[in-house]
Amino acid sequence: MRFQREPLRPASLVFNEQGVPASTLYGDVYHARAGALDQARHVFIGGNGLPGRWSGRDTFTVCETGFGLGHNFLALWQAWRDAPGRPRHLHFLSFEAHPFSAGDLAAALAGHAGELRGMADALVRAWPPLLPGLHRLEFEEGRLTLTLAFGSVEYLARQAEAGVDAFFLDGFAPRLNPAMWSRELFGQLVRIANAGATAASWCCAGQVRRDLAAAGFLVSRAPGFGGKRQMSRAVLRPGLGRMAAPPRRDAVIVVGGGLAGAGMAHSLALRGHAVTVLDPAFARGPAGGHEGHRCAAMTPALSRDDNPMSRLSRAGILLAGLRWKGLPGVHEACGSLVRVAAAEAGPWQSALEALRLPPEWASWCPAAETAARTGWPLSTGGVWLGAGALLRPARLVAALLAHDGITVCARRVGRLNERGGIWRALSDEGAVLAEAPRAVIAAAADAPALLAAAMPDAGFPKLARMQRMGGQVAHFRAAALGRGTRSIVAGAGYWLPQDEGVHVGGSTYVFDPGLAAGRPSDAGFREVALKVAGLLETGPEALMSARAAPDDGWAGWRAAVSDHLPVIGPADARRSLWLACAYGSRGLSWMTLAGEIMAATLGAEPLPLERELLKAVRPR
Repeated sequence: MRFQREPLRPASLVFNEQGVPASTLYGDVYHARAGALDQARHVFIGGNGLPGRWSGRDTFTVCETGFGLGHNFLALWQAWRDAPGRPRHLHFLSFEAHPFSAGDLAAALAGHAGELRGMADALVRAWPPLLPGLHRLEFEEGRLTLTLAFGSVEYLARQAEAGVDAFFLDGFAPRLNPAMWSRELFGQLVRIANAGATAASWCCAGQVRRDLAAAGFLVSRAPGFGGKRQMSRAVLRPGLGRMAAPPRRDAVIVVGGGLAGAGMAHSLALRGHAVTVLDPAFARGPAGGHEGHRCAAMTPALSRDDNPMSRLSRAGILLAGLRWKGLPGVHEACGSLVRVAAAEAGPWQSALEALRLPPEWASWCPAAETAARTGWPLSTGGVWLGAGALLRPARLVAALLAHDGITVCARRVGRLNERGGIWRALSDEGAVLAEAPRAVIAAAADAPALLAAAMPDAGFPKLARMQRMGGQVAHFRAAALGRGTRSIVAGAGYWLPQDEGVHVGGSTYVFDPGLAAGRPSDAGFREVALKVAGLLETGPEALMSARAAPDDGWAGWRAAVSDHLPVIGPADARRSLWLACAYGSRGLSWMTLAGEIMAATLGAEPLPLERELLKAVRPR
């Protein structure tokens, strides 16, 4: 089976005869015997002229070519805490082909004490599942970020997007791990470097220094550490590198107050942007169009070849966990069982074995285990997705938009126009509703018309093929069914665990104008009941009689484009007008991802997604 990228091969914690952590894959140690933290301070922090070089900066970004056990990150974190003129935001991007499990990381860092012990414990608590791709971690109330790139450095160095001020070159020895010291890798580092970027390494091999020079660095030698006579220091040649753009915290207009708009607004407000969200649905209440939307399923997309939708879904759900962890009553982890037909069981089991995803993320659930997992004994098994969760969309939207930096306005935007670098949201009558240097169109199926009016001379073929679909979920009284459900069951429809005595089942896909005002129909209820009956292998009569009238469901709109991926990114060269739409049935999965992409771009942060995935979702 061909994958989009190679599965991860995690590291195992072992110690050599001197008690130093060592790699069985490469036959080398993770740090000098003289001490990991002292090595980090001498070679990498001192070798890059820190903390002096970041003094007075608003933002500073470091890139490391081998995370290992995290000692360089912890040493830099401590140096940042101690520096009187430290930057307001410190970003750390680190590549790691063979990450440790959280348990091994905790065991390796257990010997630290005091301040470092607290930082090490925080790192272990935030440690992500061992999934390939980029993982965003935050510390110090978001002022310190760690972006972990899990996978081969040859691939991920081409995929990373950042503006780097200092490089920590810390792979295993060149003869054992040449990919970490190649001229091609150094060329990619120059691609993401800011002008004046520096680099430092314990390695002083002649070929490494020559390849650094060929890539664009001016290389020198300095006294080494831990028995090594010399180390390498480097600075980017004048004329190379991008000009470091200061973070922009402009005011932003967001048109659309659903999942897409709420996700965008919240990420931007957390970075200090003043955000105005406009949607006439706010007249119904603080959740806008999601008032009455009791529960929904957030289940990771999974494909047998780990395609872009799977990878985007994974990134979006992990980022959502980062953003929603402090919101009470919004997110309830319960896991999802995605049912698989008997004929497809073998191929799916083979794919899961080949993908080597951590079992807490995805594993095979045989039919004999379905009762224990879900509460319903089923004749066929499926894929168990531990990250599956029950979400309460009305509470989520209201909680995200309650941020102090967000203002909501129950008005319809008829059109957007730009004059003198300022975007204006206008009513249908031409009244100015809001003005800001930046705007976001997060208006689902209304997005193509708004974009066409805002940029009449630009073409967006992807949006021209957007489809608008109505959808309905149904509510069922749990007490009338006689059997509870512990997890999400998904397939041709879905079924959620009970919430305050009500199960939610879904959903329909129809073109029905009556759904525009959020009015469920009898026909829609019957369709959902039949889907759920097939999913749970039960008679539809029991479900029909369990209808939770008068609160019997919720209806709304979806919009999607032909590849079923979201549309996220700037529409203009100045990055002043952004799109966040076409989320289809996965609005919960995409909404935070979109907000983080825009917020990180404006904040001069490493982007939380690979470049090829950013390309897959861009407006054109």
